[in-house]
Amino acid sequence: MNIAYYIVGVVAALWIGFSSYSLFAKKAFVADPLKDYGVPESWWNWLALAKGAGALGLVVGMAIPGLGVAAAIGLILYFLGAVLTTLRARSYSTTLYPVLYLIPAAATLALQLAR
Repeated sequence: MNIAYYIVGVVAALWIGFSSYSLFAKKAFVADPLKDYGVPESWWNWLALAKGAGALGLVVGMAIPGLGVAAAIGLILYFLGAVLTTLRARSYSTTLYPVLYLIPAAATLALQLAR
C-alpha cells in the first residue's frame, strides 16, 4: 500500500502542480473556461496559489502525514468547488475536468489514511 500511496501522491502532485503553473501563466486551456464561468481574473493567482500549495503539501505530506492529509482535504474541497462552479455556469460538458483532478487528490487521501 505504501508504494501505491507514493506513486499516486507524486502523480497527483505533479498533475495539480502543472495545473497551478498553467493558471499562473494564464494558459488558454485554463483561463478561457474560467472567463466563461465568470470567475473574476483577480482571483486567478489566488486559485493558482491554492493549487500549488496543495500540490506541495501532498509531497511534503509524505514526510509529515498530517500536512498531507490537510493538503488532500484542501484540494478535494477546491475541486468540489470547481465542480460546483461548472454546474453553476451550466457548463455541463466541462464538469468532468475538475473531477479528473479531484479523483487523484481523493485517492491520495484514501491511500494515506490506509497506511
